[in-house]
Amino acid sequence: MSIAQQAVSPASPSVPSRAARFFTHPIARILIGIPATAVPIMGTMMLIQALVPKPLRVAWPFLLAAVICVLSYRFYVRRMEKRDATELARAGALPEISIGMAIGAMLGLATAGLLAAAGAFTITGSNGWEFLLKSLPEELMVAFFEELLFRAVLFRIVEQRWGSRTALVVSFLLFALAHMENAHANALGFLITGVASITLCACYMLTRRLWLCIGVHFGWNYLYDGVFAVPVSGHAARGWLQVAMPGPEWLTGGAYGVEASVVTLLVWVAAASYLLRRAAFKR
Repeated sequence: MSIAQQAVSPASPSVPSRAARFFTHPIARILIGIPATAVPIMGTMMLIQALVPKPLRVAWPFLLAAVICVLSYRFYVRRMEKRDATELARAGALPEISIGMAIGAMLGLATAGLLAAAGAFTITGSNGWEFLLKSLPEELMVAFFEELLFRAVLFRIVEQRWGSRTALVVSFLLFALAHMENAHANALGFLITGVASITLCACYMLTRRLWLCIGVHFGWNYLYDGVFAVPVSGHAARGWLQVAMPGPEWLTGGAYGVEASVVTLLVWVAAASYLLRRAAFKR
């Protein structure tokens, strides 16, 4: 073929290399996205604990770890998916996270109110006001990390490839299983944690952003870890208001906390049903 013929011949379509096909496959993206999100936050906390004396490790390590987790996720999206992380766009973030916090707190208060009506939730005293601040940085870190991992990486990528319903099932199972290593975990706790995951996924499906999910997650956790001294997913109670929860374990949640209470199950199922009816599903 002459040079002139080559000039007018249509360009052959480029075929993606095997490596390119591998790195764009959803399973590969998930397998890379999980450590890209988890390793920086765990590494940061381990490094700080090794190098910084305990009296100086007050609040800021959790906040720093949360920031590094977000930056690492953004880097992962830019390098792996060749796009901006619109799910973390700053415009409108404050209103969405505030609404989410209000929703999470309302779900928690509704649960506490129903338990109180059943005689299974009584405020008996208070600790110092500083307990309101003690868990704040850690719960912020947990909300950012778990939503980045379970909603931004796992749910989002599975939904893109296999649809919303499959992604909801996967999220239910993996989020619940991830909490089963916590102390005093049980079958009811597994079920409730899975339903909570579906609710948080519905928040993402409503906005296609993470701020509402992060707000709901933080609002619930902080209410029971910072305001009420009630165990959260098996973690020891340390909040401001001391709470007595007499009654059978299926009602109070026992040592695992209200996240293993049948009342919590009813509240989160109602929230999930309401939000899913308004969410945009992908096939």
